[in-house]
Amino acid sequence: MTPPATPVGPDFAGDGYEPLRRMVPRRRDDAHRAATPLELFFDLCFVVAVAQAGRQLVHALAEGHPGTGFIGYCFVFWGVWWAWMNFTWFASAYDCDDVPYRIATLVQIAGVLVYAAGVPRAYNANDWTIAVIGYLIMRLALTTQWLRAAAAETGGARKVALTYAVGIMICQAAWVALLFAPEQDRRWLFPIVVVAELLVPLIAERDRETPWNAHHIVERYGLFTLIVLGETMSASTIAVQSAIDEHDAVGELLPIACGGLLIVFSAWWIYFAVPAHERLISNRQALPWGYGHVLIFGSAAAIGAGMEVAIEHAVGKAHISEFAASAAVTVPTAVFLLMVWLLHARHFKRGTAQQLPLPLAAVAILGCTFAGGWAVLAAGLVAAATVMVGVTLSYQSPTSGPVRSNA
Repeated sequence: MTPPATPVGPDFAGDGYEPLRRMVPRRRDDAHRAATPLELFFDLCFVVAVAQAGRQLVHALAEGHPGTGFIGYCFVFWGVWWAWMNFTWFASAYDCDDVPYRIATLVQIAGVLVYAAGVPRAYNANDWTIAVIGYLIMRLALTTQWLRAAAAETGGARKVALTYAVGIMICQAAWVALLFAPEQDRRWLFPIVVVAELLVPLIAERDRETPWNAHHIVERYGLFTLIVLGETMSASTIAVQSAIDEHDAVGELLPIACGGLLIVFSAWWIYFAVPAHERLISNRQALPWGYGHVLIFGSAAAIGAGMEVAIEHAVGKAHISEFAASAAVTVPTAVFLLMVWLLHARHFKRGTAQQLPLPLAAVAILGCTFAGGWAVLAAGLVAAATVMVGVTLSYQSPTSGPVRSNA
């Protein structure tokens, strides 16, 4: 696809606040495009939804139902991620920050909270009624935003906005129809609607791209990664506190707590080690990168759930084997490292020595699953060692600076 010409819309940086604006496209080359307070507030509301998905996964894993727990987690977390994606990419291109825009965003936030309230029923009873109602609220507001953008556009840009509006309405109608499908059929109908959702951006932007901003998109993804990692830290801390208060098991919990801290800190270091915006030139690079992040976000959140499971097993509350409790942490950690390498880290590495640490670390962390009660600490040490190796290699390489290849 050929990128469109730079939009001629105003650069809002430094503009005075206006209660009503035409929703013209942002400048794609705006060097000052940063996340707004409204976008940050929107992200914080997703903490509730991420926490709900993680909590359900903890219960399923602790009760010894990894298969159904994983499938249910994938379904509900996809809904969280896709709702965030819809808002983020639209806002990057058309955020005008006037009163109607803020009100529409508030409606979307309300939809997110309704969706989060419906996660337990969707996860445990395959009852998606509340979750779909939440999505309906979000999508009505988002469709209004796209129609408003279409009203301010002309030619190909107007066609893109209208295609998005129509595609979103069709997909939302499919979600509503899914509620009336036989319960046993929802599991296989769900992926069909998911594919339809993923195709909407590809169809809408096949001839002309929306003017999203690479720096802004990378910042938004980074902020959501921080939110997910923060939720992981919060869930782990609460689980440790509860275990200490109820069982006074400091000795059993210390290796898990230390290992978990090393994992999360290493995950942060590795994710932010490279300037990913330099690769996002057009949709050809941006869409696979953006879509692939569902595995980064999902695995990061699952690390927190795994930590809770490991803690519950250490104090005798989880009805699973030690191997299963260890795998609840090591598997999502390995997936996180592998996906970060696959999506953007590998594009900034030079030579085999720089390319190998993350894939090898993912394999080594999976091997830590067999370390018994020391599995989480061993995984944390491997993750920390990976960061150290990356930093060392970055300073030894004459072709890449320490910022680009330090993990």
